[in-house]
Amino acid sequence: MDEWVYFAGLYESKFEAYCAVMWVEADERIRRTARPTDVEIYRARSGKYGVRFRREDAFVPANKVLT
Repeated sequence: MDEWVYFAGLYESKFEAYCAVMWVEADERIRRTARPTDVEIYRARSGKYGVRFRREDAFVPANKVLT
């Protein structure tokens, strides 16, 4: 999949957007549904910051333990 996924919301500061990046990465690892790749912060025309990423579609069943 080569499409960008835009994380909901825009943030006033780059720091707030960076915190959202950490949340996206941690959430995807916890759920083990897909791995985010190419996570980045972008600046919207309004001057606010947003987060976007690409997903690596690697489904891992919830009951399977990764080692």
